[in-house]
Order: sequence, then structure tokens, then C-alpha cells
Amino acid sequence: MQQSIKKKTGLVLGGGAPNSPLIAGALAAFLDQEVEFDVISASGAGVLMGLLYAAPLESTPREALKRWADTGVSDTIYKMMPVNYKIFHKPGQEADVFRNAFTPAASHPVFGAMQNVFGKGQLPWTDWSQLLMSTMSPSNLSAKSLGLCAHAPFLEGVVDFSAISSMKPEFYINAYNLNQHRMKIWDKHEIQAEHVRAALSFPFLYAPTEIDGEDYIEGAALETLNFDPFIEGKGEHHDTDTLIVLDILGDERLLRKPRNLYDAWVGSMITPLVKISQNQIRLFELEHNTDRKTGLPKRRMLKLELMAAVPDDHMPNTMDWSTSNMQFLFDIGYKAATRFCRQHSTVLRYAEETELAG
Repeated sequence: MQQSIKKKTGLVLGGGAPNSPLIAGALAAFLDQEVEFDVISASGAGVLMGLLYAAPLESTPREALKRWADTGVSDTIYKMMPVNYKIFHKPGQEADVFRNAFTPAASHPVFGAMQNVFGKGQLPWTDWSQLLMSTMSPSNLSAKSLGLCAHAPFLEGVVDFSAISSMKPEFYINAYNLNQHRMKIWDKHEIQAEHVRAALSFPFLYAPTEIDGEDYIEGAALETLNFDPFIEGKGEHHDTDTLIVLDILGDERLLRKPRNLYDAWVGSMITPLVKISQNQIRLFELEHNTDRKTGLPKRRMLKLELMAAVPDDHMPNTMDWSTSNMQFLFDIGYKAATRFCRQHSTVLRYAEETELAG
């Protein structure tokens, strides 16, 4: 007699902000290849990519992911001022009022309604106008501030928080609790905007996010990959049959001589994360994905090597927020994931398989 057995597939989305279009492109490819996941666990920028994939606001997941690659700054401007003022906003109540007054919901800079009006791509002059608005914005930044930027004020305009609890895959995000000195995991029934802001609160860029009197920083600052939901004794999905890992930080080519002072500052944040990512994957494989009695893997673990698909000559630009880099990375992620899906089609396409029983 044949019995149908449900197989569970998990997806781990790692941290990494400037090169996150790699993940966005990969998720777009999964959509086009009709690959589905039962469990998604995300950290850092992977949290936002996962939510654009699973719960976008007023757009299809494919459109939301592609638009993320369009949030880069025009190359002409970026060469003069390598800062993504469209993503990182000035902090303070006055800055919030200014943004709300000059940035209607229909034309939020993250997704830019100008794209809908004037066609494909982000027009350079709209980037200039947004730079002007950013420059004019007031700010309460001072030596006493706990972070440089406002806490992702665009979130409610791109993520449908009302849909998260009912979306199909189980979904987990992490943030580190500074009061209790432990990692906190929230599931899809708990996640609201404040939890996502906590998961994105990278130290110095953002002040810690306060939730119920507790202070949180980005989980990816300490654990770039959120494996906890798949670890026996920590999460309820340790029985997952196949685990797909998207890591965009564990490539030693990210460790390089900086091009300028700003590049050196970015490198100071990325440098420790490279080894953290490498060690996390190694530890999970040895301690939590290997049966100690048999020495065999507990589950099939597949790593989609997105960074490996980036050409050597492009590596110095990988952490840039320029339009050309973000769109280039999206295309690389898309192509790499498409090849990955074809290579592992039997594993990824079929949620059920049959076996003989009795």
C-alpha cells in the first residue's frame, strides 16, 4: 500500500543590508519556479526580504522584491555622496513630521510612485529631489543620540502586518534582548512593526528598539543566521526534512582594503560578521544537523551560494547602495537561484513523496 508523506522544507534568510538584493533576486526566482517553503527563519535584512516575499502591502511578492532592488541611489549621486538617504532617514519627531508632510503614502521613496507614472526604472532627477528633501529635513541627532537614523519609517508602507499571522509559511525573526542578554525569537503570530524594527536595529545605525520596557538590537549583529527554529530543544521545526540556507555574509572576499573612509566604516561592520556567518553554519552542521550515533546528516541541508556568484572584479562594489549595484545583485541572485532550483528540482518541487508501507 502506498502512503503519502508530507515533507517539510525550511528556508533560512541571513543578514546583510547593502547586498540584500541577492536574497530578493533569489526569492523572486523561487516564486517563478513555484518553489514553496513550510518554514522561513530570518535575521537582519533577511527579515525584510522575507516579509516582502510573504506579506507585501498592495503589490505582488514578485513586484515587492523587484522594487527593493530599485531603491538604490542613482550612480551619479552615489559617486559624490555614497549614502542611501532613501533608506536611512534622519531621526526625531520633527523629521517624522517633515517626512509625512512631503512624502505622501502614494509616493514613498522606498517604492517611488514616479516609477508607476513615468515607467521603468528610477529617474535620476527624482533621486535628486529626494536628496533635496533629505537635506532639508530637520533632525534631533546629537552627541547624546543612541543611533544615527530613524527606525525604518517606511515599514508600514511596504509590509502588510495584518496578513503576517495568516500567511502560509511559518515565519520567525530574531532580535537580541539587551536587558536579559539573550536572543529573542518571535513567530508570525507575534510579529508587528515594532518587532521588525527591533530585528533591524543594528547598533550605531539605529538606537535599540524598546518593546514592553525591554531594549533590543538586531539579532544578526550576533547571529547572522537564525537557526534556532530548526534546533531540537529550541524550536519546533527540528524535524524539517530539507533546509535551504541563503547566507550573503560568509564570503572572505568581503574582507578587503577599503576604497575610502566611508568604505572603511562599512567594512568595520561587515568584518566580524563574515566569521560569525562561517562559524554559525559550521557549528549548526556539526552540532545540530549530524546524528551523533550514525554520523549521518539529520536532514538535507542545501546552501545557495549567492555570494559565490558575484564576480571577483565586482566585489569592491558589493556593499554599495548604488542603483547599478543593487540591480546587478538582484539579477545575480535571480540567476543563481534559478540554477539552484533546476539542480535540486526533485527536492524542491515536490512537497509530498510516496513510500511503500505494510
